[in-house]
Amino acid sequence: LVIHTVGPIVENGKPTEQHKRLLAASYRNCLDAAAERHCKSIAFCCISTGVFGFPQEEAARIAVDTVRAWLDANPKADMHVIFDVYTEKDEQTYREILGE
Repeated sequence: LVIHTVGPIVENGKPTEQHKRLLAASYRNCLDAAAERHCKSIAFCCISTGVFGFPQEEAARIAVDTVRAWLDANPKADMHVIFDVYTEKDEQTYREILGE
């Protein structure tokens, strides 16, 4: 099963509050769709970063915070979440945010 999302495009590299809300909603909507289909895992790949211009570290913080909040609010979903990254810097950023 593939659940696809498109996050916001940040043209000037400075996301607005609306961009941040849209990015968080992208993660929540995917998690909701996966839970509705009884998926036990989901992988996310740095939504809205790269050519979409969302600064990586800020996007990673939004991703982790949104996923943690969703998991806390939906304990019966029993979802395993994977953050798939593009670069070693991305991996380092996620590891720092996740406390690994």
